Amino acid sequence: MQSVLRRFQLGSGVVLLIYLFLHLVNHALGIWSLDLAGRGLTLALRLWHSVPGTIALYGAASLHFALAVRTIYGRRHWALPPTEWIRLWAGLSLPLLLIRHAVATRLSASLYGFEPNYERVIIVLLTSGTQGLQLALLAPGWIHGCLGLWFRLRHYPLARRAKPALLAFVVLLPLLSAAGFVRMMQAVVAKSVVLPAPDPKLVAHQLALDAWRHNLITLYLSLIVSAFVAGHLRNWLERRRLRKTSLNA
Repeated sequence: MQSVLRRFQLGSGVVLLIYLFLHLVNHALGIWSLDLAGRGLTLALRLWHSVPGTIALYGAASLHFALAVRTIYGRRHWALPPTEWIRLWAGLSLPLLLIRHAVATRLSASLYGFEPNYERVIIVLLTSGTQGLQLALLAPGWIHGCLGLWFRLRHYPLARRAKPALLAFVVLLPLLSAAGFVRMMQAVVAKSVVLPAPDPKLVAHQLALDAWRHNLITLYLSLIVSAFVAGHLRNWLERRRLRKTSLNA
């Protein structure tokens, strides 16, 4: 059973890592032009908004999250090495990005007919002042996925020989992505003296979308905290039972 769960964890993690990779590459294309990044976004949306893509992405996210909650609940101790703490922190931040992305693009498109493109998304981020948050949330998920994949591949001689190149790639891609996103923001701002208003469809339903985002994030954090508290309570009860057993023996 543990072997099967590890395979599910790896498979779902690879799907999420591919999603992040394409997201980072799309942003990096903004270094050359907003139009090129927009064409990349169109292809990505065509992939992830298709029926197989939707099932793969959100199915992988749900499965990976469920396994993470199970791991948090089942952990017997929290004396972890630094790399595990980094991977844990980075992994727990990834759903925050997915929730924001799902609400801002998929949910707004499905419910209210909002068609996302980089110019519209950047205008929303600039007017709301959350452009820094968008950049900050991409890197932790990328780090989590790359660390998880490395822990599986590090035992192979070829992976160990390629470690310097892999490390350079892991570091360079988020930097290029950030540079591309900043370049796209500059291009949008340079188009006019006054920043255009956000899409009217998005403005009209912003309160409803904010409520969706708030409720989903609250549910996510509640499940994480509940799993952590329940795991600690189980460990405490087990230690108490063992002490009683040893005293009675």
